[in-house]
Amino acid sequence: MPTGSTPATTPAPALDLSPIPTGLLDDLRGWAPVAPEQRRLRQDYVDLAAQGDEPFRRRPRSEHFTASCFIFDETLTQVLLCFHGKGRFWVQLGGHIEDGDDSVSEAAFREAAEESGLTTLRPLRRTPVDLNVHPLGSGFSHCTAHWDIGYAAIAHQEAPIVVSEESEDVAWWPVDRLPSDAADEFDIRLRTVLTELRG
Repeated sequence: MPTGSTPATTPAPALDLSPIPTGLLDDLRGWAPVAPEQRRLRQDYVDLAAQGDEPFRRRPRSEHFTASCFIFDETLTQVLLCFHGKGRFWVQLGGHIEDGDDSVSEAAFREAAEESGLTTLRPLRRTPVDLNVHPLGSGFSHCTAHWDIGYAAIAHQEAPIVVSEESEDVAWWPVDRLPSDAADEFDIRLRTVLTELRG
């Protein structure tokens, strides 16, 4: 090696990511959230998604991604919520990403359909509208925190609703008159989603 030269370095191998983390990374990197807090959270989500498949599964990690769906009427003035049996609060529909899901958005819309019985959901877009990391109580056993990724869809208020085993009730609520027992700071979260959609 000539005097003064530096030794050649081998570049670090690129992570071989499966389609689900790859798709989420593409969606997050192509999204410019309206809210500053969402922009900050986006980088945290990018860092976690870049670790591969494990953060997308409920085990072995106690903190992992989940997928949810904010279902609105055509005017964006009504939102469909479920009363969560474990959490004992009203919240948007959603759940864990399953092995059969091809993407996080597919998981969100699948969960929404399963928990509401709605068969004609119309996604507003395939990219996220909301990121929210929230700790969980003891009633959730293995899970200690969910890194939720929220999407949005439209449904007709007249469409029949079916309450699933995971919820005690599913009902429409005015976006400016949410139930008193909604999840903590859900009103703030919902306003952020609506600002994102209208922005």
